[in-house]
Amino acid sequence: MSPRIHPTAIVSPDAQIADDVEIGAFAIIGEGCSISEGCVIAPRATLERNVLLGSGVKVGIGSVLGGDPQDLKFRGEPTTVEIGEGTTIREYTTINRGTTQSFKTSVGKHCFIMSYVHLAHDCHVGDGVILVNSVQLAGHVTVGDKAIIAGASAAHQFVKVGQFSFVGGCSRISQDVPPYVKAVGNPIKLYGLNSVGLQRNNFPEDVVRELKRAYRIFFRSELNVSQAKERAAAELKPFPEVLELLRFVEESGRGVVV
Repeated sequence: MSPRIHPTAIVSPDAQIADDVEIGAFAIIGEGCSISEGCVIAPRATLERNVLLGSGVKVGIGSVLGGDPQDLKFRGEPTTVEIGEGTTIREYTTINRGTTQSFKTSVGKHCFIMSYVHLAHDCHVGDGVILVNSVQLAGHVTVGDKAIIAGASAAHQFVKVGQFSFVGGCSRISQDVPPYVKAVGNPIKLYGLNSVGLQRNNFPEDVVRELKRAYRIFFRSELNVSQAKERAAAELKPFPEVLELLRFVEESGRGVVV
């Protein structure tokens, strides 16, 4: 079985394309690209260069992956865009290559990246993430597994969004969003645990209970971070999820949303 490549598509001679890949009309596949089995590249989509697609990735109409990073320090170093298996990227999304900071921009497995999303250089998106229409991530943003960022939200450079968190629409994400919580607004604020998300992902009741206690200690008390960490260590059960929340708050570079 040979790839189904529309005669109007332009494909670099050195691109590696699996046998069952489908490439639509007027699509462009540039140098250094690797497209695994089961991928579908829609009409007029562009993979500029050094784009590596896992199996079953779908790239929507007019999307541009692998463009140069929009960073004045970039000097043409060989960097990549890497997309995990089963991820869907809808129309008119742009994902730029990395810089020498991490040498790649990456999206995990089974993500849903909706229309008009932009991922700048050196963004790293985990598995199962949903980025709703027009989400804009500046350079070096990290998004944890199964996080959801709703439409028209924008994240500042170097921000981290924790796993299983939910960010509401039109939010300005200027500080780190802890894992397992809900946040929304401009300025962005916390609104409790992401209870619906935790339930959908089958978190045990005892874990959710301890996360609620941790939330109250860190974000709804008068304690500073050091005091909250000390109290949490003494009072909370050391579930991995609780320890992840504590680690995230302690290691936050930009400070966490409260």
